[in-house]
Amino acid sequence: MNALQLASEGEIQNPLLPAIPEIVIGLIAFAIVFGFLAKKLLPNIEKVLEERREAIEGGIEKADAAQTEAQSVLEQYKAQLAEARHEAARLRQEAQEQGAVIIQEMRAEGQRQREEIIAAGHAQIEADRKAAASALRQDVGTLATALAGKLVGESLEDHARQSGTVDRFLDELEAKAEAVR
Repeated sequence: MNALQLASEGEIQNPLLPAIPEIVIGLIAFAIVFGFLAKKLLPNIEKVLEERREAIEGGIEKADAAQTEAQSVLEQYKAQLAEARHEAARLRQEAQEQGAVIIQEMRAEGQRQREEIIAAGHAQIEADRKAAASALRQDVGTLATALAGKLVGESLEDHARQSGTVDRFLDELEAKAEAVR
């Protein structure tokens, strides 16, 4: 016996089994709602999901492109930095070489100037020595002549004789001085 016959005969119906007309109406309502959702809502959901998928894939592609570009820029930066370091090292080396050349030139110039100063000093000393010797000869000659005149009691004013005597005396002194050296 089925549940309807039992219900019509007055028996108590099982609460877990709904009535057949309710099941049919429920199935029809489900089919209508399912059809409406399948026709209207499901395409919109699929469209939104497709847009999200494309946006995510596009974002990943953009991120990959940006990362590739950033890597390229980083490599260029590293290359420029290496080139700048190389150039700085080259300039530093050139500056050191130029500094060494300048120092060498300045030393040579200083040596040359020192030699010139020494030569000029020697020349000045020699000139001063000659001038002093000449002045000394004259003074010694004058004093010797005056002294000899006082000793002899005569005037030895003859300049030629005086000069010859003084020169001979001084030459003898110089020869003795050189013999001692």
